[in-house]
Amino acid sequence: MVLRGWLGLVSGLAALLVLVLGLRLAGESRPGRVDGRIQDAVYGVEPPWRYAARGLDSLGEPLGAVLLVGAVVAGCLLLRRPRAAVFAVAGVGLPVVAATLLKHLVGRTIHGDNLSYPSGHTAFLTAVALVLGLLAARGRARPLPVLAAAAAVGAAMAWAQVALGAHYATDTLAGGCTALALVPAAGRLVDRAADRLAGRSAPHS
Repeated sequence: MVLRGWLGLVSGLAALLVLVLGLRLAGESRPGRVDGRIQDAVYGVEPPWRYAARGLDSLGEPLGAVLLVGAVVAGCLLLRRPRAAVFAVAGVGLPVVAATLLKHLVGRTIHGDNLSYPSGHTAFLTAVALVLGLLAARGRARPLPVLAAAAAVGAAMAWAQVALGAHYATDTLAGGCTALALVPAAGRLVDRAADRLAGRSAPHS
């Protein structure tokens, strides 16, 4: 299910970036220099771009997230791929839970006391895109297209979050990297658990 070789490297680098940025931005409540420049260029977009940003943002809200993940899981089950369905839930759930925990650990805020680092919306949609890419590849695809697709989808959500003023740019970068770090881990856990169950259920001679 998972392209282990290249994903292991990407996962490690992404985790390191999340850690380094988290340590650097802990307790902050203002945008950094890079954040400020990007915010000045992106924040406050007018229609129709604002409608697009809100549409993307809605995918990371509870209802949109449940519908999106539910559709992926339903598709996996219709294709008789139960392991893929479990991976879809774990691969998306793990980064979202981690992003929520990191928000409280890092304590970076925006607009008062709203915890912002990392962006859960960006982590969520990047994870969905990466899970779908890996499921479609089934271990046969070259790494670059799968990673590029996930990064492009994550970048779209990152733009929406900054444009709507919900996050700083570095929050969204960390959100995407949280997904890149943990989706492969979720895949490995699901593979190991499924292989163990298969081994236990196999007939013994």
